[in-house]
Amino acid sequence: MIKSVICERLGIEKPLFQGGMAWIADARLAAAVSNAGGLGLISSILGGPEAVRAEIRKAKKLTDKPFGVNVMLADPNAAAVADLVVEEGVGVVTTGAGSPAPYMERWKAAGIRVIPVVASVAYALKMQELGATAVIAEGAESGGHIGDTHTLALLPQILDAVEIPVLAAGGVFDGRSAAAMLLMGACGVQVGTRFLVADECRVHETYKERLIKASDVGTMVTGKSLGDAVRSLKTPFTKKFARMEADPAVTPEEIRVFGTGSLRKAVFDGDLAGGSFLAGEVAGLITRKESAADIVNDIIGGAERLLAGAPHLIV
Repeated sequence: MIKSVICERLGIEKPLFQGGMAWIADARLAAAVSNAGGLGLISSILGGPEAVRAEIRKAKKLTDKPFGVNVMLADPNAAAVADLVVEEGVGVVTTGAGSPAPYMERWKAAGIRVIPVVASVAYALKMQELGATAVIAEGAESGGHIGDTHTLALLPQILDAVEIPVLAAGGVFDGRSAAAMLLMGACGVQVGTRFLVADECRVHETYKERLIKASDVGTMVTGKSLGDAVRSLKTPFTKKFARMEADPAVTPEEIRVFGTGSLRKAVFDGDLAGGSFLAGEVAGLITRKESAADIVNDIIGGAERLLAGAPHLIV
């Protein structure tokens, strides 16, 4: 068994977080991951604060293990969700797309362990100053909103800069990548893309089929011209988005309007023309659908076997 400080602090068995993917990460998926020994996360983007509250209560019925909520701080409902995680006794909050500073004192007073996702050393240091329990260093291999630096370069720089535990995200798919992150000093890993094909994941069947068919060059990044880079599968939607970005006759506002609601169209409708199928670069490794428990066990079990066999590399 892998020994990790993050397991000790959160009361989980395996040092693996499931990504809190917007419109996707609900109670069923989170509970399945937690029941397998990892930390399942419920997204704060599920249709409003009361929908999030309902998913939290549902998760409590599905698991007696720790789980958390990912709070998307740029969302207009972030303040309401920040309150309800306290009201509902959530033990762990991860954050993204903004600073958790306005909510940190209340969360900490309630005993919530706050673990922000960071994409730079400067931001990791700021989160440490705010009193974060740990940070998740997320590289540009990830699906969804991304920074500029890839995990292999980002992780060691953040590890060298902060004293709090650091998890790694971006490019983590199996035991090989998890073992590499742990050997570099990460206390655990966060995985998003692979869970999209979990049996318990709510995304449209077309989403899962496209992931299984994806190649090693099956994703692309759009939105850089708007200051909001996003990695997703190559589809008619993303290719049109890229053409619009490259066309000086198309205004940023027109591009934003085109992209509005695109994730929901992918998740619920499988709409290839109008949907943004967020996915990381590891999509090319996906070959089948499987249960969330099988995913957790394969990643952590594979990492354990590799780490146990590592001494043979030294002569």
